[in-house]
Amino acid sequence: MRTVALVLAVVGSLAAAVAPAAAAAPEPTLRQLAARHDLGIGTAVDMAALANDQVYRERIASEFDSVTAENVMKWEALEPTRGGYQWGPADELVAFARANRQSVRGHVLVWHNQNPAWLSSLPATELRSVLKAHIQTTVRHFKGKIWQWDVVNEAFNEDGTLRDTVWLRALGPGYVADAFRWAHEADRGALLFYNDYNIEDVNAKSDGVYALVRDLKRQGVPIHGVGVQAHHTAGYAPQTMRENLGRFDALGLRTAVTEADVRMVMPSDSVKLQAQANVYSTMLKACLLTPRCLSFTVWGYTDKYSWVPGVFEGEGAANILDENFAAKPAYRALRDDLSLGGTRRRG
Repeated sequence: MRTVALVLAVVGSLAAAVAPAAAAAPEPTLRQLAARHDLGIGTAVDMAALANDQVYRERIASEFDSVTAENVMKWEALEPTRGGYQWGPADELVAFARANRQSVRGHVLVWHNQNPAWLSSLPATELRSVLKAHIQTTVRHFKGKIWQWDVVNEAFNEDGTLRDTVWLRALGPGYVADAFRWAHEADRGALLFYNDYNIEDVNAKSDGVYALVRDLKRQGVPIHGVGVQAHHTAGYAPQTMRENLGRFDALGLRTAVTEADVRMVMPSDSVKLQAQANVYSTMLKACLLTPRCLSFTVWGYTDKYSWVPGVFEGEGAANILDENFAAKPAYRALRDDLSLGGTRRRG
């Protein structure tokens, strides 16, 4: 009997030791943590990877509650020939989002890049009607399916003046207000954003954006928010981002971090990866501390499909997961920040 009792005691001890591990719940995902703050957490989506890489697809579905089309909602993709709209890839993204209970950020309606080749051959006298038709056709096609639209993208120079683009030359500075009015007419339920890079801090460029959107608000133009792209390097974290987002907030505008990535000179190492994590954390905290900051979107989440090496020679490793979908310190930093504090409500 003593032997039986001893065996039972040993078995019971082993079971007790194993039970906690077996009962341990999986770590919450980014989307679960962000929901506590009523914050959208999103990623840009490469449609080829979405179709062909199961791990890529599964991680988007589990980690994010918002998706942005990396390229398939840009004008050259939607209308490669005049009047010949190709909605298929963009519709596939919207369907994926709906199936996974995700919101969609529409990107982008008015830009000076990635326009269809046929646009360059048009006389300036046609550009106003063509731009209006593009905006309204696109927005109406996706009516009721888009949470936020980037209506006008990258319209400013670094010194805070309007960029010399085909739209400014042909239509004058009023094209910005017109674009927002046309988009609002097509879908009154979508939130309409101005979007740009290098406007995270208070600087000449963000001053120019601030002056523009303040004037648009005063004129009654239906602009709802400002998107800060947040393409940065591991060597620099924004210094006045909270102050900057706060001044847009004070205008009654929403804000969003729309395209965050943090590149580094390759090869990566532990010091660079920790510096990268600090930059991501700085930007997320600025958003969390701004009541009307609605969402934080990373521009791709895995280095496997990053746009950075193809554009910035010698740089890379810009995302929160590595090429094998392993978490980097940046991913842990976002998780840690989202795990802190109480809840808030979107403005």
